[in-house]
Amino acid sequence: MHFAHAIPLTALLLAASPLTLAASTTDLAVKGTITPSACAPLIGGGGTIDFGKMAAKDLEADQYTSLPHQSLQLSVRCESPTFFTLTTVDNRAGSSANHANWHGLGMTSEGEKLGGAAFHLYAPVADGVAARTITSVDGGVTWVPTSMLTHTMLTAIAVGNRLVPIAVQDFDAQIRLYTHIAPASSLTLTDEVPVDGHATVQVNYL
Repeated sequence: MHFAHAIPLTALLLAASPLTLAASTTDLAVKGTITPSACAPLIGGGGTIDFGKMAAKDLEADQYTSLPHQSLQLSVRCESPTFFTLTTVDNRAGSSANHANWHGLGMTSEGEKLGGAAFHLYAPVADGVAARTITSVDGGVTWVPTSMLTHTMLTAIAVGNRLVPIAVQDFDAQIRLYTHIAPASSLTLTDEVPVDGHATVQVNYL
């Protein structure tokens, strides 16, 4: 499984005022933020986990087969303390056979979803101090403590019992992968099928 990493450009927000019958003009506003500090995400091991060859006969027929848990080191280095979140892009979108928060592993030649992988962050450290990860599903309005790193929510760093993102310069954590292969009875396995998971880890600025 390959995991790329990137820093997205700050998006421009476009807005137009509501139309009225009396108006002969309309406004278009271009907004955004230029942050004074940039952050770079880094993933150890080349961002690659390879499970090697797996025999079809070793897969569970009627339930998901759990592959051995694997871990990689994630680091984020900023030029100065910065408020940021982490999220992913599932580059195999639509191929996850698991929960919507999981990342796809590709499909068989018959279009069957091969399985899924969930990413969790463990042992987070922010600027040399033990921290915790918090996530938001509403764009940062509310936060809950969880270790998940996924494409359906934002992940930020907090300390203590406070559920509020903090500014961080150096962040380190362990990405642990939980990988499942779909039941063999639901897959066409007459030929070799590649496990083809691919995701991008993004840093977004608050």
